[in-house]
Amino acid sequence: MYSRKNQRDLTRTEKKRLVDAILELKRSGRYDDFVTLHRQYYVTDGDVGPRAAHMAPSFFPWHRRYLLEFEQALQAVDSQVSVPYWDWTRDDTPSASLWAEDFLGGNGRPGDRQVMTGPFAYRQGNWRIRAGATADPFLRRNFGRPSAPVTLPGAADVDRALSDPVYDAAPWNSVSTTGFRNRIEGWAIGESRGVANHNQVHRWIGGSMAGAASPDDPVFWLHHAFIDLLWTRWQKAHPSSRYLPARVLPADDPQRDRVFALDQPMPPWNVAPSQLMDHSRLYRYV
Repeated sequence: MYSRKNQRDLTRTEKKRLVDAILELKRSGRYDDFVTLHRQYYVTDGDVGPRAAHMAPSFFPWHRRYLLEFEQALQAVDSQVSVPYWDWTRDDTPSASLWAEDFLGGNGRPGDRQVMTGPFAYRQGNWRIRAGATADPFLRRNFGRPSAPVTLPGAADVDRALSDPVYDAAPWNSVSTTGFRNRIEGWAIGESRGVANHNQVHRWIGGSMAGAASPDDPVFWLHHAFIDLLWTRWQKAHPSSRYLPARVLPADDPQRDRVFALDQPMPPWNVAPSQLMDHSRLYRYV
């Protein structure tokens, strides 16, 4: 059992150990493997084939396993490291501690949006983007997207999602109009701008975080650790609510074979959502 801490509570030593472990994964090539995996499983409503990672009920369990795989890779480098979480409802400005020079670095510069500060700045020589949405070899950020401003979600946005007692609902994709999953994943529910919560954070950061290769920015892991924590909070708030769909969809349902029911194994790990409902034997949030 280990702990995942709020990033604002990390000591200077804990930050350095995490950064060093991430950089070692990058040097070894393992980090880029994780980026490639996310790109592979970023399947949209309009794409052909199963959707495990996004726009589907398995959004939470798929990313839980994905984070665990990444965390285990980090711990193979340094057994004392775990993935912290970023509560973007509180640490919601470009001056928040995670954007410091000794941690994730700050915003991209005007023009090409290249990140110039911190250990993941291209000019430091340790962080080359290989699987990104553009040909740029450098990490990019565009906080708040000034040309079409975006704000980070607030506590009220999260509370609205947490109050929904239903996990997910038909049609089990990005246009589901109710359910906790899409309220957090954030495609369209009740939002005229079309994004909320999880998606809105990706857009606020912009740059490398704005596409399927979003793990190119190490903040991805802190963001998704918080998403994982929100799932835990929802489970505690609604103990009688369960993952849906509970059973394989009927043969006449257009989403059959596209989304994963409770006991259907998800690729690439052949692990079912039912095996990822409880993390309490592995880690806890503090």
